[in-house]
Amino acid sequence: MSVASGDDPQLLGRMHSMSVNKSNFLSDPAHRGSGHSSSGSGGTAWRGGSSFHAGSQEDIFRSFAGTGENSRNVSKREFMAAMEKAGLLRDDPRLQESFALVDRAPEHMSFEQFNGCITPNISLIDRAFQNDFVIPNWPAFAGSLDAMFDEVGENKEGHVANYIPQLARVDPEQYGASVCSVDGQRWERGSARTMFCIQSCCKPLTYALALEDWGEDKVHEHVGREPSGRGFNELVLNQAGRPHNPLINAGAIMSCALVKPQLTMADRFDYVRGMVSKLGGGEKVGFSNATYLSERQTADRNFALGYYMREKKAFPEGTDLRETLEFYFQVCSMEITCKTGSIVAATLANGGICPVTGERLIKARTVRNVLSMMYSCGMYDYSGEFAFSMGLPAKSGVAGAVITVVPNVLGICTWSPRLDHMGNSVRGVEFVRRLVQRYNFHNYDNLVLLRGSRKVDPRKKKTVNADNSLVSLIFAAANGDLSAVRRLFLAGNDLNAADYDGRTAMHLAAAEGHAHVVKFLVETGHLINPVDRWDATPLDDAIRAGHTACIDYLQAAGASPFAATLES
Repeated sequence: MSVASGDDPQLLGRMHSMSVNKSNFLSDPAHRGSGHSSSGSGGTAWRGGSSFHAGSQEDIFRSFAGTGENSRNVSKREFMAAMEKAGLLRDDPRLQESFALVDRAPEHMSFEQFNGCITPNISLIDRAFQNDFVIPNWPAFAGSLDAMFDEVGENKEGHVANYIPQLARVDPEQYGASVCSVDGQRWERGSARTMFCIQSCCKPLTYALALEDWGEDKVHEHVGREPSGRGFNELVLNQAGRPHNPLINAGAIMSCALVKPQLTMADRFDYVRGMVSKLGGGEKVGFSNATYLSERQTADRNFALGYYMREKKAFPEGTDLRETLEFYFQVCSMEITCKTGSIVAATLANGGICPVTGERLIKARTVRNVLSMMYSCGMYDYSGEFAFSMGLPAKSGVAGAVITVVPNVLGICTWSPRLDHMGNSVRGVEFVRRLVQRYNFHNYDNLVLLRGSRKVDPRKKKTVNADNSLVSLIFAAANGDLSAVRRLFLAGNDLNAADYDGRTAMHLAAAEGHAHVVKFLVETGHLINPVDRWDATPLDDAIRAGHTACIDYLQAAGASPFAATLES
């Protein structure tokens, strides 16, 4: 399915609701649409745009039927490809019931079989084909992400972290990226399914879990909320003798001290790993024992920070310092993938509700506090510049991950082990930079968009007017772009509409020899004998141009040249 005229965001409006009798759809020959628009004789003229609106199982079936050998069947391969184009991937937990039924169905499904497959998840599937998600034109958006990913991949700058032995051995050429919207639309490329060490990307999550247990007042008795202006592991506290914020090493150690201190070490770790898995849509969260051991062997600075905080009485009463540090090393040694990281980020973008499970995992107020800290303190000594240039909450880790949140829209996770001198992934930062350069995702872009900005708003659904939809329909039909024609159909547009010369999509498709578009228009019940200003029907056009496939199909479907329609 190509990203063409019919995929323009202005054409991807919300479909209208309707009810069509299934028995009529399956058996009434009037739905074949014989007849012509001039006099209405020669059969029933069923107008898709005036009496049919999309939004149900029948409509989705019609949009796929009529392009194969059996016009009453739908290809499950084509259906699954269309779902993926909409951003709903094969492993989406919300669609497993429908996908399992599709797997067991024959390649060419009847209406009854197709309806049985999609009914368990019809609400989500219907929204997908209405383009009723936060990013309505997902194919175009995904295409832009593909281009950015490839361009950024050419950057070979930076070096892997070398102060932790296990990280120093990672292949520097590995590179992956994943995006998940708040509606669960997903895109991924490269090493997006390769496990990597979470490192400092765990810090916003342990802070969130501490807030959930204790509330912000109690948590911030022990850790501040200001950027430190110093290195992430520098031996320094604020004037109150507390870590400056939860996203530097001292603050993350403090957050770990506040997470389920009443539990055993094993249960505390299982709790955190389980919560990260839930935040990531139920994805597996691993553990690198080798990295954990490396962390312990090179932990002098973290031990020094711990003892310094204990000297200043910063910890809650009764904190076991050695256990807290061991817990911190374990949490930093968890392993995730870009896929998991993007869903975690999308959960934060969605106010604490996981987009692919629908489960609320953390309170909205907690999310607000976490994103505030990520915005001001998440990118080491580059935090201020990142906030200024990119305008988004983000957190990086020395293993090469960058997790970025576009509130109310999507989450991003990139992984590339090549780091800059500040400890941030070179490719990760560059990917976000290019994203913000193209799309109005910067926190303050809404203030300047009306003043000549060329940035694109991928969330925007422009109002579809008849003139724009007709131009796109005619263009798509003339170029044989069935994907665009199908999208216009599902958006409730009148595919019988004609231009100032009386030329319809059926005319253009027949004149250019696009038999697959002609079949789609016929099988979805559109006029088969419309007459243009030169008294020509689509069959006349096909005969004049010598398009045998169109001629044969139209004649078999009951079409007539204009002279024959007059005789009838």
